[in-house]
Amino acid sequence: MEILPDEAALAARAADLVADRLAEALSRRGRAALAVSGGNTPAAFLAALADRKLPWEAIHVFQVDERVAPRGDADRNLTGLQAALLDRVPLPSGNVHPMPVEEADLAAAAAAYADEIRAVTGPGGDLDVVHLGVGDDGHAASWPPGDPVVDARADVAVVGPFNGRLRMTLTPPAVNRAGWILWLVAGAAKAPVLARLLAGDPALPSCRVRRHDATLLVDPAAGAGLAAKP
Repeated sequence: MEILPDEAALAARAADLVADRLAEALSRRGRAALAVSGGNTPAAFLAALADRKLPWEAIHVFQVDERVAPRGDADRNLTGLQAALLDRVPLPSGNVHPMPVEEADLAAAAAAYADEIRAVTGPGGDLDVVHLGVGDDGHAASWPPGDPVVDARADVAVVGPFNGRLRMTLTPPAVNRAGWILWLVAGAAKAPVLARLLAGDPALPSCRVRRHDATLLVDPAAGAGLAAKP
């Protein structure tokens, strides 16, 4: 865990770490796969990542979760992802992998998205980097408290309605196979749930995420009362 002094430092540190991990994957395989979550906190990080010099033609970007809504809708995580990152880097269109939430058969679309991940990463479906946040209620990705999605065996599932929308999400098996997991947590409202996450509260869906090969970056408000660990 690292506590950064402000939002700008949080975004810059996250971008540096992700760029390094992607570069490592590229050196090993000649390609890299990144999955990003939605929400407000990632915008500054994604904008900072867009400024890093990377061979974007060899990087694939997936979504951790998405709301079922029309393309371009303000509720879509893809809308913010495009503005902060996708429209600012030279990613080939084939390297951008939006969740297919506009399909009529969402269950089939979820299965197809899992196949799409494996087509890029290999039969194991191991993403190189997965970015996560945590909600005030303790959710990660789109895993609502009490929802059976936390016990799913498929890599991608449809859940909800959750806060008014059906969602498509990577499941714990897909997240936990990632080469590395990055948590970004900011804001005083997150301080109570962050303490529970660090304590491993089994009531929190976010506690289904593994602890090894994971980095937690927080701002001072979210990390109030916590001591940074080396």
